[in-house]
Amino acid sequence: MTGNNQTLILEFLLLGLPIPSEYHLLFYALFLAMYLTTILGNLLIILLVQLASHLHTPMYLFLSNLSFSDLCFSSVTIPRLLQNMQSQVPSISYADCLTQLYFFLVFGDMESFLLVVMAYDRYVAICFPLHYTSIMSTKFCASLVLLLWMLTISHALLHTLLTARLSFCEKNVILHFFCDLPALLKLSCSDTYVNELMIFILGGIISIIPFLLIVISYVRIFFSILKVPSTQGICKVFSTCGSHLSVVSLFYGTIIGLYLCPAGNNSTIKEMVMAMMYTVVTPMLNPFIYSLRNRDMKRALIRVICSMKITL
Repeated sequence: MTGNNQTLILEFLLLGLPIPSEYHLLFYALFLAMYLTTILGNLLIILLVQLASHLHTPMYLFLSNLSFSDLCFSSVTIPRLLQNMQSQVPSISYADCLTQLYFFLVFGDMESFLLVVMAYDRYVAICFPLHYTSIMSTKFCASLVLLLWMLTISHALLHTLLTARLSFCEKNVILHFFCDLPALLKLSCSDTYVNELMIFILGGIISIIPFLLIVISYVRIFFSILKVPSTQGICKVFSTCGSHLSVVSLFYGTIIGLYLCPAGNNSTIKEMVMAMMYTVVTPMLNPFIYSLRNRDMKRALIRVICSMKITL
């Protein structure tokens, strides 16, 4: 396509991770194993929450949605990465790139929102135990999850439509392993002021505000712990919140390290490595964190395994 003496881009080249050729097969096997672990682990949590009646609570409703979000979040980027590692020309069409960007934003935003509501759920359970069932009712939780999905879809659609209005001319090499929004804006030959403004405004709403709400929730929980007279009660609180705090630390730790740490000469490599952490490593570790540190999940898994043995 031509116009105004400029060639418009119909496809992009994903530079991918800077892996030496002699290690390609090793890293391909590693990423494939991590992706399969992510799929199986998160599917297992979704299955357990559906099958075990004692897990039909607000906390596990949010957890099953988080697992679904993690599963899809990795599926947006890793299959394309694996495909490009085996391809001589790691290309992606313009339409596929925008599609990948849209779903990346949807599931990334959803994870951020779900971590907030899970923190609020723990806050209500610990600070207002007598009112927990009335505050966190099934109707309220289902409506909240539906609202979160609507918000993430709307936010992702806005950024995707704003990106679609941009022109991409001569440069078509994306210095990343997926179509990340900042990487695309760097390639555009159009004015990206509106896009950058929306990233700045909405980025604070989607990332910073949820993180602050989580911090506030756990500060309130901490002060509530100080009022608990027994050591057993304190241990129970830490056991309840430990899994969620581990996930929050992994998710927001990598994002803060990526966007708040000063960039050096290797900023592109750093961005890709940190992006790999929160798109691949975190979704893979979440099932282990919630299953290994959660007695309810262990009980549900044992019951399902025992029922399968009885059936066989």
